[in-house]
Amino acid sequence: MSEAMPIESETASRHAPKTIPGTIAFLGPAGTFTEEALLGEADLATAEVVPMATIGDVLDAAHLGVVEAGFVPIENSIEGTVSETVDHLIFSSDLLIQREVILDIHLHLLAAPGVALHDVKRVLSYPHASAQCRTYLQQTLPGAEVVPTSSTAEAARILGAERSRDSAALAPILAARLYGLEPLATNVEDHHGNQTRFLLVGRQSIPRTTGHDRTSIICFQGRDRPGSLHEILGQFAARSINLTKIESRPTKAALGSYCFLIDFEGHVSDEVVGDCLRELHMELAEVRVLGSYPAAGAGGDAVRREIELARQNADSWLEGVRALVEGAPRAKRD
Repeated sequence: MSEAMPIESETASRHAPKTIPGTIAFLGPAGTFTEEALLGEADLATAEVVPMATIGDVLDAAHLGVVEAGFVPIENSIEGTVSETVDHLIFSSDLLIQREVILDIHLHLLAAPGVALHDVKRVLSYPHASAQCRTYLQQTLPGAEVVPTSSTAEAARILGAERSRDSAALAPILAARLYGLEPLATNVEDHHGNQTRFLLVGRQSIPRTTGHDRTSIICFQGRDRPGSLHEILGQFAARSINLTKIESRPTKAALGSYCFLIDFEGHVSDEVVGDCLRELHMELAEVRVLGSYPAAGAGGDAVRREIELARQNADSWLEGVRALVEGAPRAKRD
């Protein structure tokens, strides 16, 4: 596995290397939750995976075609949205979401062999991870300095390299094995049910519908006026389309100027979804589709199989009904 790779700006990299087939960039170094989620997908685990230093580097690499796809975190059940991912997808690339993956997150306090809990004066970790352990740190290590790093695995890598006797890292257990550390405490996250949602993004086309899908869009208003958000949401309510997330993001154009990230159940190829998007496109300054992709979550594959069976049964039933129409061709009988 190669070392973490920084990506140059688009202007500086007009002669970027061609895409290496089958390569997926992820937030590195080795041992991050991002890598764990990526390798947990059987078909993705066979790809050549490339760790990179930041989320921006991952998405730039995918956008510029240095790699075939990027794999990044977008949302945590405790800390919410990973703004670096969302803002990059909105403002800095034309990538499409190909898949979502949800991973249960367990954080561990790691240290060099021989270090005791009472020795720890400094804790290294990714800011989202340390925030997920805020109560534990306040109660167990109230005087410790919390030092931000670019990822949980980077915290473990730094600690493994410096072998500090007064420091620890909040990181996955995989990172302990990779960087020669030992757990001082396990499962130190403040809340049970801690999960992170990851996205596989690329320049490919939108995946075909599975019957159990999610679509992500960005809505830009022409101007801010009373009831404008209500009108957007009303398009979904009128069609009984279930929203799974809505979030406002600053457009970076002016203070008080916002766009809306909306996730909802359904696929752009569904007639009811297409009708909704058509109306939004007519009414708003801009609507961008970030992707339609298989919905993750427990039992997702089973739901898709049930929907496919139900669709087949419904198709057979409808064919039977239509066969009763006067003048319709009758099926041959044996």
